[in-house]
Amino acid sequence: MEKTDVNAEKGVFNKPMGRLSFLKYTGASAAATGLLMVGCRNIWDEVMPPGHTMAVDLGSGDIGVLNYAYALEQLEAAFYTQVVDTPYGGMTAEETQILKDLKYHEVIHRDFLKAALGSKAIKGLTVNFSSINFSSRDSVLNTAKAFEDLGVSAYNGAGKLIVDANYLLLAGKIVSVEARHAATIRDLLNPKSADFAGDDVVSVDKGLDGAKTPAEVLKVAGKYIKDKLDASHLPKN
Repeated sequence: MEKTDVNAEKGVFNKPMGRLSFLKYTGASAAATGLLMVGCRNIWDEVMPPGHTMAVDLGSGDIGVLNYAYALEQLEAAFYTQVVDTPYGGMTAEETQILKDLKYHEVIHRDFLKAALGSKAIKGLTVNFSSINFSSRDSVLNTAKAFEDLGVSAYNGAGKLIVDANYLLLAGKIVSVEARHAATIRDLLNPKSADFAGDDVVSVDKGLDGAKTPAEVLKVAGKYIKDKLDASHLPKN
């Protein structure tokens, strides 16, 4: 397993952050709980069907759903890594801190899922960010908003496909962190407004967030991934 040094980047996790500190703790605790859970169970019972095309086969059953989540976390981790490595002009200290925390969360999620899947994990994917202008604050933050909303809807939609209750619990812990990310990005785009509540994606009358099927999610995410993903073996309901 690749280890993520959450104390890197000039000790950023060791610095007090006031109202922003919840971000780092929610991400780390979700991953730690999941690692303990997986350490007590054997999840390599299901064999991924061999692919017959050049596409990356996500697999079937819970393994397939975890690989689906792993693919999305690879995308988000790669995006925030690029954002931190090539900061847009005028990025404030607060924005830098927030985006670094989001990067660490996504890297933790990615590495945890890779370790949990073991030999059943899909390969590392190649991203395509040619449509994103990383030197533009608007481009970066609006892309971050789109990715976070997509992640929330993906986990919401995949919940009913998961059989193992422990995996469902883990998915719930990760999606809550992704939703915090989405609210934080909205606050950066429009500070001190009500946008953080996400009325554009949350049903105001029902108070529920949206859910998308893997096919709907991968249609969007696929624009940023060079590899073709085969989700045909994922559970259908």
